[in-house]
Amino acid sequence: MSVLEELQARSGNQCELCGATENLQVYEVPPVSTGGLDGSLLGCATCISQIENPDSTDANHWRCLNDSMWSEHDAVKVVAWRMLNRLKSEGWPQDLLGMMYLDDEALEWAKATGEGQDESEKIIHRDVNGNILENGDSVVLIKDLKVKGSSMVAKQGTAVRRISLDHENAEYIEGKVDGQQIVIVTKYVKKL
Repeated sequence: MSVLEELQARSGNQCELCGATENLQVYEVPPVSTGGLDGSLLGCATCISQIENPDSTDANHWRCLNDSMWSEHDAVKVVAWRMLNRLKSEGWPQDLLGMMYLDDEALEWAKATGEGQDESEKIIHRDVNGNILENGDSVVLIKDLKVKGSSMVAKQGTAVRRISLDHENAEYIEGKVDGQQIVIVTKYVKKL
């Protein structure tokens, strides 16, 4: 059974956020570490588009979170928490956030993207040219890098796809080079 089929069965073939029944797709909740059934939700095109593009967020659409925030699935609760934090200035999400409960692990996952922090508190990762790096971006190494703890050298020009950000230090990202997960200093990469 595919992840899509499992999510369709879990959700009753409805968007797990707003209940829509059309244009449903799998949404892997970032930062993607596990993916699969536990790291994903079934979402409609409207919800996913607004999650990924904060400028297009329609606050009234998200009143559905009043129901979905009580989901038994962490992926759904994490996205609900993030969207409520994004919409805090509307007023009504504050009340829902006050009622919502996430265990420590789910709360850490929810905060991993920086949602819910003031702009001044967010850690912003930038490449050598000052471009902002996001989870899932692709970068290229601009110089040969020795990998600590091994004899491996990551060569200049190597593309690193689907990077993940270190949420405690703006100078570090992680990615796979030659099948090995390594930590890379942001001043040695250029965003593709």
